[in-house]
Amino acid sequence: MKLSLLRSILAGTALALSFGLPAQATSKPLDLTDPADALVAMRKLQCHLDDGKAAFYSWSGEVFARRRGEADKKLFKVLGMNVRSCKTVDDPKTGKGFRLVSREVLIYLDPATGQVLRRWNNPWTGKEVEVLHVANDPVNNSFGSIGRDGKPTPSAFTSMGNAAFVSFTVPLFYPNPLAGEYQPQVGGTYHATEMFNFSMDKAKLVSPKNKSMDDAVISWTRISQWLPWMEMGDREGILYFSTVGARVPDFEALPDILKTEIRTNYPIYVDAPPLDDARRNETSWSYYKKVMEERRATAPKAN
Repeated sequence: MKLSLLRSILAGTALALSFGLPAQATSKPLDLTDPADALVAMRKLQCHLDDGKAAFYSWSGEVFARRRGEADKKLFKVLGMNVRSCKTVDDPKTGKGFRLVSREVLIYLDPATGQVLRRWNNPWTGKEVEVLHVANDPVNNSFGSIGRDGKPTPSAFTSMGNAAFVSFTVPLFYPNPLAGEYQPQVGGTYHATEMFNFSMDKAKLVSPKNKSMDDAVISWTRISQWLPWMEMGDREGILYFSTVGARVPDFEALPDILKTEIRTNYPIYVDAPPLDDARRNETSWSYYKKVMEERRATAPKAN
């Protein structure tokens, strides 16, 4: 037996054991139409087949405002990153799969200069406000072999030629963490939609030799209400984010302006959270609330 063939078989066996699959199922290319194989492929895309191996995604784009009777207005450029890693799990309800732990930063840039914004002049209120960048920790998720209906989780992959794709649309509608106790009576729900699209080389994805998709491409689109730090109150209008990015090899491969901002203000974001992280997920809104409450708690009290 050739050494290269032996290595391939050993790698396939280790992969099978981690997901509870038959060894022969991973010594040949993955079948993206098979739910079990698709789960392995999803882990390659999201992180790495080795537990605890860090993976980085980065993206850039623009943010526009839309109001009735007005032309859309470009407000910001954005630059973001997410660092994550995965852990193999076997859950009684969701079956064999993996848990993803991550944290992410998104910074708002001046649309003309590309420099990091610290203050912003709101064109609708005439007020200058402090810009609060996104620093969500954690942003965790789980992927299992059994869906909520008790059936095998279907494959999320589609393909065309030698390209494979995954598309997620996530409608969000829940009580806004910044609102009061009478939200059902007066409103105050967070209403948004996030759209994720991944594309990658299908041959690399299905190959038993590859443990991750190091050159995957991502696009992220978001439609949401005004950001809380914009202080727009109940003024009519929405924001939409349009971005594109890719998987990058490591922290050093991130854009320089993003690395500087993280090292200066968010140093823990050079690595993923611990694999056993059990905290509730952070959002832009809950992060804003946390920052404001911390400031109030440490502010000097009036006599």
